[in-house]
Amino acid sequence: MPTKKPLIAIVDDDEPMRAAIKGLMRSMGFDAETFSSADDFLKSPHIRRTGCLVTDINMPGMSGLDLHRRLVASGESIPTVFITAFPEKNVRPTALGGDIVGFLTKPFGEQVLLDCILSALSLGGQGKSGS
Repeated sequence: MPTKKPLIAIVDDDEPMRAAIKGLMRSMGFDAETFSSADDFLKSPHIRRTGCLVTDINMPGMSGLDLHRRLVASGESIPTVFITAFPEKNVRPTALGGDIVGFLTKPFGEQVLLDCILSALSLGGQGKSGS
């Protein structure tokens, strides 16, 4: 049985952005799944396998920040990269915590995103086991 690779979960209401990030992740050898809303991600069976979460901050319904808070409150500490087209100066300081590995403003370079994801995976997101 092949070793399971860490999953990169992409949560963004912008379909072209989801597809672009998923394509990049797959081209780099990662497993990637996309979700059009925070609720879709929370209902998925992939939360426990997620090694890194890439989420838009501004989405209809639950925001990326609210998604992160909900995961932390439920005991799921997933290294997270926030992305946004609308960087608000007051959001960044409150958003950054121990498991926040990036805060990227769209458009961002592929290498910057990859660096954030590699940093996330090195935090131990890939070692999610029940030991």
